[in-house]
Amino acid sequence: MKSGFSPTQALQSATFNRALFLAKLDKFGLVETGRMADLVLLEANPLEDIRNTRKIASVVMAGKYYSRPDLDKILARIAEVARNR
Repeated sequence: MKSGFSPTQALQSATFNRALFLAKLDKFGLVETGRMADLVLLEANPLEDIRNTRKIASVVMAGKYYSRPDLDKILARIAEVARNR
């Protein structure tokens, strides 16, 4: 079943429109210098297959870039801590 939203409209609803509704366009809603943005960069289009949301290539969070190897190290460390509890 189709949602009726184009990929562009879906992305805009989750980003720009949300910031507009919250009256926070000065800080959020766009990816550009001086704004806050956390991003998940995927290897494949999730609109083609929802399972592609699990194919994370990298993340930008709080202004720091995490590559796939960085994320794998973080996940391994979390697993190690959990095993040792």
